[in-house]
Amino acid sequence: MKQAILQMLIENQGEYVSGEQISKTLHVTRTAIWKQIKNLKQEGYEIDSSPRLGYRLLSRPDILKPEEIKIGLATEILGRELYVFEQVNSTNDLAKKKAAEGASHGTVVVADQQLSGRGRLGRPWASPPGTGLWFSVVLRPPLKPFLAPQLIFVSAVAVCHAIRDYTGLPVTIKWPNDILFSGKKVCGILTELSAEIDIINYVVIGIGINVNQEMADFPPELQEKAISLAVAGNTKYNRVGLLKAILKELEKEYEIYLTEGFPAVLKHWRSLTSTLGQEVMVSSTDETFTGVAEDINGEGCLLVRTEDGNVRSVMVGDVSLRGKEGHYL
Repeated sequence: MKQAILQMLIENQGEYVSGEQISKTLHVTRTAIWKQIKNLKQEGYEIDSSPRLGYRLLSRPDILKPEEIKIGLATEILGRELYVFEQVNSTNDLAKKKAAEGASHGTVVVADQQLSGRGRLGRPWASPPGTGLWFSVVLRPPLKPFLAPQLIFVSAVAVCHAIRDYTGLPVTIKWPNDILFSGKKVCGILTELSAEIDIINYVVIGIGINVNQEMADFPPELQEKAISLAVAGNTKYNRVGLLKAILKELEKEYEIYLTEGFPAVLKHWRSLTSTLGQEVMVSSTDETFTGVAEDINGEGCLLVRTEDGNVRSVMVGDVSLRGKEGHYL
C-alpha cells in the first residue's frame, strides 16, 4: 500500500492528491492512508497534508528503498527481482548466494553500505553508507564460459553511457572496465562467474560508484586516485535515479551484445575509452612493463607497443595510465 500511495504522489508531484481519490483507487480507508503518509514522512519524504485538498509530495529523500527503485524503472528484466539492504558484507557475495539458490536472470542486489566490498584482484573497496551506489546484477547469459569476459566490456560501456547521460560528466573507461573522471577512478566493476565445462550457470556483475562523497571521505592514500561524481560535478546526485539509469542502459547494451555481437560492444567501448593512445604501465604477478596502448583486439585484449617496437597482448593485468606529472595512476 505504501508503494502504491508513494507512486500516486510521485506521479502528481507538486500537486494535491485527495484522500478520496487515493481511497477509491486503492480500496483502502482514509485511516490506512494517513498511517502510510506518516510512515513516508518518517522516512524523509516531505509531504504537505491538507484536510480539504489531500496530500502533496514536495520532496523525496535520497534513500535506497525498493519502492523508490521500482517506480519508473524502465527495464523489462533487470531489477524486477530486487533485494535492497541497509548493510551487507558484499552485494556480490549475496548475489552469488541468491543465484545459486535459483534467483532469476536480472536479479539485482543493492546495499546502502558494504562492510567487505572488494574490487579487482581482491582489493578492498570502501563502501560507506549514504554516499554511493553498491549493487550487483545476476545474469544467466546463453553463452559458452570462455565468452564470459566479454560481459566486462558490456557492463563498462553501459555504466559509462549511463553516468554521462545522467550527470553530463565526460567520464571515460580505463581498460578493461574502470570508469574515470580526469584520470581518477569513480567506479569499479567486478565480474564473477559460475560455470561448468560448456555452460554458464550465472554471472554476477558488481558495480561500485562513488556518488556523493566529499574528498575528505576518501582515505588519504586514495585521494590522488579516486573521486566522486559529486566532487567532479560540484553537485549532489540522486542515487536512485542513477541506479535506474544504469539498469536501463545495461539491459540495452546486453541486448545489443546478444543480437549484434561483441564487435558492436567493442565499437562503443573504443568511443568511450581514455586508455588507447596513452602511455601505460602493465603489472601482473610475473612482470611489469610500459608502452603505448594502441588498440584492443577482437577478444578484448589490450595491445601495447613497448619501447622495443613489439606489440604485446594483455589479457589480464593491472593497467595504470601515465599522468601529467609522469606518475602512473
